[in-house]
Amino acid sequence: MTKGQRAGDSAIAVEVEKDKSYYWCSCGKSSKQPFCDGSHKGTEFTPLAYKADETKKMFFCSCKQTNNQPFCDGSHNK
Repeated sequence: MTKGQRAGDSAIAVEVEKDKSYYWCSCGKSSKQPFCDGSHKGTEFTPLAYKADETKKMFFCSCKQTNNQPFCDGSHNK
């Protein structure tokens, strides 16, 4: 799988709400990081849907190099 361009160098903390869907930007081009704004159109990338199973703080990847999409796995430190 091709990984997107770096959009940041750290995780982005988001307070997700139970049963709400979030669409993580996989291309790295979105201006609404870590979420999709449609900037991937015309590329091989598509947003990754995540539905929260509870309300809590989650750490979304902004470097787009994670092996645990859409969440940070520390790949920005490598």
